[in-house]
Amino acid sequence: MHQTQNPLFPSSLPPPLQLHYKTTNTNLVRCSRSSFILFIHHLRSSHKSKMHNNDHIPVHHVQGSNPKPVKLNRHHTMRYYVHRVHESLTTRVSKMICATFLGLLFIVGLITFILWLSLRPHRPRFHIQEFNLPGLTQNSGFENAVITFKVSARNSNQNIGVYYESMDGAVYYRDQKIGSKPLLYPFYQQPKNTTEVDGDLSGATLTVSSQRWSEFQSDRADGSVVFRLELTSVIRFKISTWDSKRHTMHANCNVGVGPDGSLLTLYKDKRCPVYFS
Repeated sequence: MHQTQNPLFPSSLPPPLQLHYKTTNTNLVRCSRSSFILFIHHLRSSHKSKMHNNDHIPVHHVQGSNPKPVKLNRHHTMRYYVHRVHESLTTRVSKMICATFLGLLFIVGLITFILWLSLRPHRPRFHIQEFNLPGLTQNSGFENAVITFKVSARNSNQNIGVYYESMDGAVYYRDQKIGSKPLLYPFYQQPKNTTEVDGDLSGATLTVSSQRWSEFQSDRADGSVVFRLELTSVIRFKISTWDSKRHTMHANCNVGVGPDGSLLTLYKDKRCPVYFS
């Protein structure tokens, strides 16, 4: 019967060497088996160690003088997500309410501003039309001195009327009053309407002394005599069925007459400044 020869145990060696070779070969096999077992054990230990490390929550280290580990939560409960959804809905509803409120506030403010522009009363406009001192050419004209004037009062408002409860006129020369008198009785001026105010001062309503007349003549020699006509009125504005409070209105008209006592062209149709007190 044919026997297979073991390459690790050759039979051609002498018996003493065969025994030595057999002993050495056996020891090598034992060492290989032990190394293989240790290798397998090491692999199992490493695998368990990795699985054990994966069970822990990862820690993020923060750089600094006293770093503190910060846990990173990767998994959230259902309550957490419900809370987040509720917060999101609440925030959206709050933003919508605020946006609606601000929009309504803007619209109301815009409407109020437009109404204010359309209903805001404008003060009346006064323009000087005529102003005469006929006796200025006479050296002794102060005895029968007369001043006449005509002023236009314009209500430029579209839907607002003006109540004139009174109107007085006064003439000043070098800031000294030389005459005054009531001009108009109470009246109502319609919107977009112009009223002419005529007045004359003479006799008791005009105080001119000989010294004052001499000053007139001195200015006349220089080319013009300048006066100031002041109209004072108590007015109320009327908007539909609503009346405003009373306002005292002043219109100051600077006027100048030439050597013949007539209004100079420079002052004709000149607008008079208006203010309230």
